[in-house]
Amino acid sequence: MGRTPVKPKGYFGKRAFDVVGATLALAVGTIPIGIIALLVRFKLGKPILFTQERSGLDGATFRMIKFRSMTDARDADGNLLPDELRLPPFGLRLRSTSLDELPELLNVLKGDMSLVGPRPLLSRYLTRYSPKQARRLEVRPGLTGWAQVNGRNELDWESRFELDVWYVDNISFLLDLKIFFKTIGAVLNRKGVSSGTHTTMPEFLGSEGESLEQPDQVNYPSP
Repeated sequence: MGRTPVKPKGYFGKRAFDVVGATLALAVGTIPIGIIALLVRFKLGKPILFTQERSGLDGATFRMIKFRSMTDARDADGNLLPDELRLPPFGLRLRSTSLDELPELLNVLKGDMSLVGPRPLLSRYLTRYSPKQARRLEVRPGLTGWAQVNGRNELDWESRFELDVWYVDNISFLLDLKIFFKTIGAVLNRKGVSSGTHTTMPEFLGSEGESLEQPDQVNYPSP
């Protein structure tokens, strides 16, 4: 049977904080966002925006919006080249400053995301989570989160999930403020942007011996 949607964990006023914060950020960032859009169009062509299916609160699927940072370069057989070969210097700089994430403010206004929470992951990962890892779905995903200010892409998957679940268990307004200010420092230092020799996080293949498809475990909606 499917899981009955539940009220997200949080604190009084978290949603209002998200809406006000995202609205102000979009208002203040109108000109920078417009400039970035023009640069993406000039450097990478169309489309300017990139959308991808991600898992949100309670495993619900939504389309996350980002500025495009990679090309569509393909091999002789028409297959997309590895991320490292499709990420030009401009795209790498865009990611290193996290400016490619700015369109996600629209996801925050829509209610798909929060300003602070575990980063939304690919929908195909849903059935690969252990029951404990799936607890990250008890809150809305965020533009930034506890894992992002404690290692970001330098973390392995197990450490990242541990930090996400810790956030779920300790969520508070003061913690969100702490993450927000630490995010500013992490972005300015461009810390943890890459994962070892990878420009993006490697595929999450699941924890050995555990998944949500085990008997008697909750099944989240399929992507």
